[in-house]
Amino acid sequence: MVTNPLDYVEPLAKAGASGFTFHVEVAKGVEHENPVEMVLIMTVEPGFGGQKFIPEIMDKVHTLRKRYPSLDIEVDGGLGPSTINAAASAGANCIVAGSSVFGAPDPSHVISIMKKRVEESLQNN
Repeated sequence: MVTNPLDYVEPLAKAGASGFTFHVEVAKGVEHENPVEMVLIMTVEPGFGGQKFIPEIMDKVHTLRKRYPSLDIEVDGGLGPSTINAAASAGANCIVAGSSVFGAPDPSHVISIMKKRVEESLQNN
């Protein structure tokens, strides 16, 4: 979440980044007609970690998935083992998780649970 995201693309690429997610509305010079590779849906109020997941936001995810079956849909905020099913079944296939992973006694276990649930949802749809 930066003011001029295009200023960071080249330095991040040189540092080895293979992807960069940004808010298109703050990017000067970005053509809005260009297709996107991924859409990020915030599932909390942006600003700080540890917030409670807002399940009503899944309507947006479901609508996007229905219209764009091959689009990467990323969700960010309040995601963990207790909320991943709602996100995955709505159609999210990219998950951002902070507190639920980094605050867990076994972060790799939490990651594997969420990854498995997303993969299962993708196979069932």
